[in-house]
Amino acid sequence: MPHALPPLPYAYDALSPTVDELTLRIHHGKHHGDHVAALNAALAETEWAEQSVEQLLAQLARLPEDTRAAVRLHGGGHANHTLLWESMAPDRGGEPTGALGEAVGAAFGSVPELKRRLSAAGVAHVGSGWAWLIHDGTGLDVTTTPNQDSPLMDGHTPLLGVDVWEHAYYLKHQNRRADYLEGWWNVVDWERVAERYAKVAIAAG
Repeated sequence: MPHALPPLPYAYDALSPTVDELTLRIHHGKHHGDHVAALNAALAETEWAEQSVEQLLAQLARLPEDTRAAVRLHGGGHANHTLLWESMAPDRGGEPTGALGEAVGAAFGSVPELKRRLSAAGVAHVGSGWAWLIHDGTGLDVTTTPNQDSPLMDGHTPLLGVDVWEHAYYLKHQNRRADYLEGWWNVVDWERVAERYAKVAIAAG
């Protein structure tokens, strides 16, 4: 069945003032919605139409050349934004605990250092893209991807990602990407990130 725009798990104004209502409405309904529509159009009446977006991105090189670019952009945009909405919630922030907290400490030394590194990566990223906390099969790492590329395309598992396209922050912060990233940590839902980490840690053995 066609890919669908997932509803937000909270109201459009629930993340204010960190993410303002108008930005969230445009970002979710327009930007993400357009990715879903374009992905479905690219896959219509093909053998790939029933594949999940995760499956599509993991085997991108196998797709026909005439649909590969569209799936890379719009499939990546669909997967990336879906993870973003699920990674935020009102009245969250703080720090991860349990197994994820221990893994962050082992990989980065502390949670503040993880936040510093991921925010710095997002600020330094040239042009549009994403900054990520990933599991690369051996442990945690911070990376960035251009445009709507997903870590899934490199065989990595995205645990937490932040959109650094201007449409994610420009209405509220204009060109101040660093301010946007600093405030974004206030709505990160570490419980959801911990759930993703638990699954990949089991798979990694």
